[in-house]
Amino acid sequence: MVAQPHRRQALTVACGRTGAVLLAAGSGSRLGGRPKSLLELDGVPLIRRAVTALASAGVSEMVVVLGHHGPLIEAALQGTGVRWIFNPQPEDGQVSSQRLGLAALRAPHEAVIVALADQPLVGAGDVRALLQAWTCRPPEAQLVYPRVDGQPGNPVIFSDAVREEILRSEPTVGARQWREAHPEAVAAFDTPSPHYRFDIDTPEDLARFQRETGRSLVWPQGLAGLTGG
Repeated sequence: MVAQPHRRQALTVACGRTGAVLLAAGSGSRLGGRPKSLLELDGVPLIRRAVTALASAGVSEMVVVLGHHGPLIEAALQGTGVRWIFNPQPEDGQVSSQRLGLAALRAPHEAVIVALADQPLVGAGDVRALLQAWTCRPPEAQLVYPRVDGQPGNPVIFSDAVREEILRSEPTVGARQWREAHPEAVAAFDTPSPHYRFDIDTPEDLARFQRETGRSLVWPQGLAGLTGG
């Protein structure tokens, strides 16, 4: 099933309230135990860039989920006006953080976006394109995800009914597990944009980002030598 973002009704990007969960609880173990959401692009931490992208695209409520390095990232969020919560057991994995964020949203929403805080190229325009694909989804679709060259990307967007169903499911169920279990209710938003597929996990990703974009992601002062969780 494919969402068609270019139909005429796409001119209305977001109908009603759109919530968002922004995941920033990881340990950054493959980057020396450093908080990758604090990497800076043009002097702005990725976490703040992600918050700005979602807010500028029209998200009405946002929850940031922190875990490892929580106090450091919390400091970077000061002044954004966004709400954040802490995962007390971030070592349980991304699904646990996602579920905490989904539970913290003040339902109901027409749709919910789950986004990652380590995607340096995802901007407001990319979020708007995803919202357009959601607006134009087939009637049976309850979840829409970006697909680039046949590969799934992020963020994803789904109905509040899916949010509730995830929260009623086993603790190991998040958006990806729901999507795999309900292919008949999933639509792909096919796009040539590489933004949805680029996230930062390793030093190789940092080098590839610089090679492909001509721009650099740099650690803020004081984090270059940080190790540990």
